[in-house]
Amino acid sequence: MTSSARVQLGSSGLSVFPLNLGGNVFGWSADEEQSFAVLDAYTAAGGNFVDTADVYSAWFPGNSGGESETIIGAWTAARDNRDDVVIATKLGAHPQFKGLKADTVTAAAEASLKRLGTDRIDLLYTHFDDESTPVEEIMTALDALVRAGKVREIAASNISPARLRASMQFARREGLAEYVALQPHYNLGHRHAYEGELAGVAAEFNISCVPYYALAGGFLTGKYRAGGQKVDSVRAGSAEKLAASEQGQRVLAALDAVAEAHGVAVATVALAWLAAQPTVAAPIASARTVEQLTDLVAFPELTLSQAELDALTAASEPAEPAGPSA
Repeated sequence: MTSSARVQLGSSGLSVFPLNLGGNVFGWSADEEQSFAVLDAYTAAGGNFVDTADVYSAWFPGNSGGESETIIGAWTAARDNRDDVVIATKLGAHPQFKGLKADTVTAAAEASLKRLGTDRIDLLYTHFDDESTPVEEIMTALDALVRAGKVREIAASNISPARLRASMQFARREGLAEYVALQPHYNLGHRHAYEGELAGVAAEFNISCVPYYALAGGFLTGKYRAGGQKVDSVRAGSAEKLAASEQGQRVLAALDAVAEAHGVAVATVALAWLAAQPTVAAPIASARTVEQLTDLVAFPELTLSQAELDALTAASEPAEPAGPSA
């Protein structure tokens, strides 16, 4: 089934599918053939929003960074569909282009354009904030890329509320390109880093939240259970830790109940909860196989009741600390 669901990112002209397909696995746990199959299935389901970064996947033995971008570029060339896909990438963490000094931003963007085989990046993120560089320098460098037509829209990831607000205030005051999206760590098992001040700044400046680790490294798919079978995955460790926690078990129980009521997968419910949160536009989730993708692209068609959303939110609240003993 093909979905026509679309959401707008902030004040931009980017209209995207509500599931942002994560490209971190391309060239890491998924080779080119597997990656092409996942990308084909995603677009066949109506998807048009692919996320990557110049550092993916430099951590894997034999890789140097840029492998994911190269695969995505090869895929768009092979399918002749570049104009149909919104490509987001991130800079600032590649081994050869670390930090956000103006010259580094420019060089990193040029390298990404070459690997992607394209003349423009639709959405360019600063991957990690570089607090040694003034926001004025960063925003001016990003604006220059937009003015040159090499980048359509800009965004930020892993940034403090204060630096995000300062960036937006400077851009607005000087008439420069503004961030339209924010990529924080946010999911049903990890809420504190985004909810509150950071989400408040996003709302204040009409910045769309595009959360990463939307499925908590696979934990929110339901395949990790306390005392359950071991899962063969490169990210199993953190998911197993969550599954063993009291909070994790409460979350899984609530997800199981809602998933059963709708006849859908646990992952589908977890993404639907996240997408329903204030400021969230398109959660990021990755898939190594077409089979894994099926449950992810189904969530835009699932509508949760307010009672179901409230139950999931309540289940994910951290346990209250014990009071003093008598």
